[in-house]
Amino acid sequence: MRGQAAAQAPAPPPSTEPALPPPGPVADSAPIGPAIERARSRWVPVRWSDLPGFDQDNTTDAWNAWIKSCERPGPTFGRLCSEVRRLSLASTEDQRNWMKTRLQPYRVEPLGGMAAPGAEGLLTSYFEPFYEASRSARPGFGAPLYRPPATLAQRKPWYTRQEMETLPEARAQLAGSEIAWLADPVEALILQIQGSGRVRVTEADGSQRLVRLAFAATNEQPYRSPGKWLIDQGLLRGDVTWPGIRNTLAANPQVLQGFLWSNPRMVFFREEALSPLDAQFGPRGAQGVALTPGRSIAVDPQSIPYGTPVWLASQGPVANLQRLVLAQDTGSAIVGAVRADYFAGWGPRRVSSPAA
Repeated sequence: MRGQAAAQAPAPPPSTEPALPPPGPVADSAPIGPAIERARSRWVPVRWSDLPGFDQDNTTDAWNAWIKSCERPGPTFGRLCSEVRRLSLASTEDQRNWMKTRLQPYRVEPLGGMAAPGAEGLLTSYFEPFYEASRSARPGFGAPLYRPPATLAQRKPWYTRQEMETLPEARAQLAGSEIAWLADPVEALILQIQGSGRVRVTEADGSQRLVRLAFAATNEQPYRSPGKWLIDQGLLRGDVTWPGIRNTLAANPQVLQGFLWSNPRMVFFREEALSPLDAQFGPRGAQGVALTPGRSIAVDPQSIPYGTPVWLASQGPVANLQRLVLAQDTGSAIVGAVRADYFAGWGPRRVSSPAA
């Protein structure tokens, strides 16, 4: 999802006295203080009234994500977690009033400042795909996914995606590291780009079980966008979504191998059991807590620390968002002050999400 993205990152005031939500409206007139500079961003204090749509959001949906952040809170927001938990069943009005009395909103900007009011940031979306898989290679399932190979730490960066498929020494070091096999190499690439996924694995005895393949490591090669590679080849215009990419590849099958090799970065996985309870939550993000669909974002932690509540305002061709989200993850392509990746959820319906 590309479009205008303005992050508003509240921060607690110095007071540590617990506070109950005040009755009725809260005045938006308190002193707002100086700007704050971080490693890759500048936080400029603003009024709550500057947050577009703040009074219309159903903050109750975000509160579960905030409570998840409180499982591994950072030093800034950890001291508020008892109040956050106490407000889990409160009304959205009480939750908003509490934020207005306990937090100060800031507009997140690049260190040099925005070029103009409303200058664009970049918001993309990621999801947890779901695919059928086989525990071993067999007809119809020939695209391998790997756990980290034993020699991964001995060479940095490790082999590129193309080298893993073409160099005998790389193939020898990968042998035995296959964790599962998918039917389609494009599905394998999607799962690697998203960083985790759910697969229904058919075992050797024919039994099936649902598992999560969670991010374990990478080959430390740079990420290159396969969608941009198709654009550079003059084959893709406008519809840079996975359905659009698949349609382009179907019309141009001769470029499939180049498309796959255009991204040298490879993600390795670990297998996690997926109980009925676990299946109700997303994978664990970089903060170490399970992601919440529609309420978790990946950020550059040098700009926005993990666990920060963020008011996300984005206008783009795919969706318009004005909502409270939590900074709970990161990614190799998520770098910069006004840069975020929005966790959309899981399942086949999410495959229409924009491609990175």
